[in-house]
Amino acid sequence: MPGIRPNVRAMAGYVPGEQPREDGVIKLNTNENPYPPSPKVFDAIRQTLTGDRLRKYPDPTGTQFRKTAARILDVDPEAILIGNGSDDILTILTRTFVPEGGCIVSLTPSYILYASLAEIQNARIEKVPFQSDWSLPHPWPVTDADLTFLANPNSPSGTVIDASAIQRLIEQCQGPVVLDEAYADFASCNGLAFARTGKAIVTRSLSKSYALAGIRFGFAVADPAIIREMLKVKDSYNCDVLSLAAATAALEDQNYFRTVRDRILATRTRMTAQLQELGFQVTPSQANFVWCQRSDRPVKPIYERLKEHRILVRYMNYPGYGDGLRISVGSDLEIDRLLAVLSDILT
Repeated sequence: MPGIRPNVRAMAGYVPGEQPREDGVIKLNTNENPYPPSPKVFDAIRQTLTGDRLRKYPDPTGTQFRKTAARILDVDPEAILIGNGSDDILTILTRTFVPEGGCIVSLTPSYILYASLAEIQNARIEKVPFQSDWSLPHPWPVTDADLTFLANPNSPSGTVIDASAIQRLIEQCQGPVVLDEAYADFASCNGLAFARTGKAIVTRSLSKSYALAGIRFGFAVADPAIIREMLKVKDSYNCDVLSLAAATAALEDQNYFRTVRDRILATRTRMTAQLQELGFQVTPSQANFVWCQRSDRPVKPIYERLKEHRILVRYMNYPGYGDGLRISVGSDLEIDRLLAVLSDILT
């Protein structure tokens, strides 16, 4: 078809994890929360539906959400930008900072959307390999990027980069560093201190820790001067009234959030130990998934056998790092079923 930009025509495009269409599938491939959102979320949605809100445009900047998030995260409300999922925030960042022909840097293996964002912008992507222990190389090899993405915790490894290494990275980079913290609520540390001081941009998602993947809501925390520039780029009404109501209510209910998070962390600890007993090499994770590899056999047949048993996990293969299974932390019942099937497959 004429008129399509050459760089778009050449793209393969980002491929999301498989979404089953039938019931009865144990879905451990896209890192969703296995538990429902806070009951306050359902109350907020019902209240929105019974009022006059659907007829009117939503608040374009999400004022109430920003006030709530600012109080909980101890940041300035003007330092927050709302998005239709954190992927929307990553897109806004790319459009704001990266010119056509510019450069985006990300670690590898990591979130593959970064490459797609570069291709859409007709920019180049420079991929910097992790060290064998999932640490950052030092000195940093690409210092002149328009934007540097660091997923922390990383996917697929679930590993984190500590504050001292992030500080070194920021000092070496000429352009902004983005800490993609979609999984930070499951980790022992985060990078909000860097956002508070204007040294980095932090992106967050409510899909994982707040069980709102179906709502699509994320946000950025950055210096207010940066947020003002990003506001010029985002769609006028990129978050609808239902997502704003749900996100605000979810964030308000911190007691429920902590209860669910602690439950997921306990399951993560248990499934890690039991996967190791089954012969997997499991990278210590600070996310709501684990990265599993084997030295004695290929893992793709295991993935395929699990699928035959209606259990979906994510098979990934990275040159230089080998292949593995990224397995989401499901409910205790789901993980019990996974471990039982794996035991049968491997014996």
